[in-house]
Amino acid sequence: MASNKTSVFRSLALVLALLLIVSMAESRTFAGGLETSLPTCDSVYGAQEGDTCSDVTEKFNLSTDVFLAINPNINCDAIFVGQWLCVVGSA
Repeated sequence: MASNKTSVFRSLALVLALLLIVSMAESRTFAGGLETSLPTCDSVYGAQEGDTCSDVTEKFNLSTDVFLAINPNINCDAIFVGQWLCVVGSA
């Protein structure tokens, strides 16, 4: 009787594990199937001492949304001298 319960438990565990694996694989397929465009950069600017995101957007006549879209990994609180910032591009 105990052997039968163990067998049922193992079968149930295997089925649940299989369902979990299939579910994870499908969610990756759906997310991976979405078309996302990567930003392209045609011109860069090397940050100078004291530059902020606002300074750069004003200097190159960019909206904040466009600037952030073409610089997706920017941390506006930690711009450093010499950091390459995209100032002409598309997202």
